[in-house]
Amino acid sequence: MARSRCGEMKLGRFASGKKVIVGSVIGDRVLETSATTMMEAILDGIKVKDKSHRLAELRVLAPVERPTKIICVGLNYRSHIREMGAKMPVDPLIFTKPSSAIIGPGDDILLPAASSRVDYEGESALIMGKRARNVSDGSRFIFGYTCLNDVTARDLQKIDPDWTRAKGFDTFAPVGPFISMRCPTKVTTRLNGMVVQDQLLSDRVFGDAELVKYISTVMTLEPGDIIATGTPSGISPMKHGDVIEVELDGVGCLRNQVVKRQ
Repeated sequence: MARSRCGEMKLGRFASGKKVIVGSVIGDRVLETSATTMMEAILDGIKVKDKSHRLAELRVLAPVERPTKIICVGLNYRSHIREMGAKMPVDPLIFTKPSSAIIGPGDDILLPAASSRVDYEGESALIMGKRARNVSDGSRFIFGYTCLNDVTARDLQKIDPDWTRAKGFDTFAPVGPFISMRCPTKVTTRLNGMVVQDQLLSDRVFGDAELVKYISTVMTLEPGDIIATGTPSGISPMKHGDVIEVELDGVGCLRNQVVKRQ
């Protein structure tokens, strides 16, 4: 088939035995593509092959492995701003998570011994498709959208002058399951099957394009970089054995179990 810039496709990274493939997800099947990495798909587009797999037979991996950075946005949902008793931000409140915190669907979130309260934060995240620096139209630089759980050691966030430790533990950035080229409209988070967050993305103060524009005035955004666009109201702690799910319409459901670090 002809090489594609992905259009309306939904892409993912998968393990088939020892082989890692980039595939196009159509229903319960995955079509192999010519791309060997998601970065190759982002930069060069893909060509869909004739070979396909049943999705259930593959292990779904984090769609982007090690971006140069993860930029997160705090206090970006009006519902969450009210929940926290905070003031409406004039500009986006941004901070970073290390890419070493990334895990994929089905991987365990490890509770660190240093924290007594670790919260979920279900979010819509965008994947950068092109280098962006001081851009005027942020929408032109977005490759697609995925789910992200901005896991946070809430007690450490309150005592540290900087959020790096609270946000940066290994496994504190579950991402996936896929990258959709269609912008989602709602984020839903479930804790042990119970809906705890359910909010339209239109409740955000700053939208995707505006965030790309603003962040690109601060730092150069590279292809594959992740921008997590904030969490709505409903945050709360997780404990050992909990299952947390973050779902975006058109993307899928990111599911992880919470485990006490040994």
